[in-house]
Amino acid sequence: MHLIEIFLPLNTNDGTPQPVELFRRVREQLAEQFGGVTAFTRNPAKGISLLEGNERSEDDIIVYEVMVEAVDRLWWQSYKRDLEERFHQEKILIRAAAVKIIS
Repeated sequence: MHLIEIFLPLNTNDGTPQPVELFRRVREQLAEQFGGVTAFTRNPAKGISLLEGNERSEDDIIVYEVMVEAVDRLWWQSYKRDLEERFHQEKILIRAAAVKIIS
């Protein structure tokens, strides 16, 4: 089993809030595709990236999680490019981790 985490910025690069509809659409797509989704939306997380020249980039983000039996890398790569386009981002982080379910 794998846990897939998708990190989405609440704002565009110029600080404008992302349309709420974008997040609803992602949530609905993931629920339909994988049978469920967990969305951490109440308290945005703070993402900080160190850039060249000691500059920092900070984002308020929310995280979506889904559980999958196997990771379809081609599907996730395509979905990542789609999200980057929809959210007007150079990069969106999606990560996968092997997990064990406690029974």
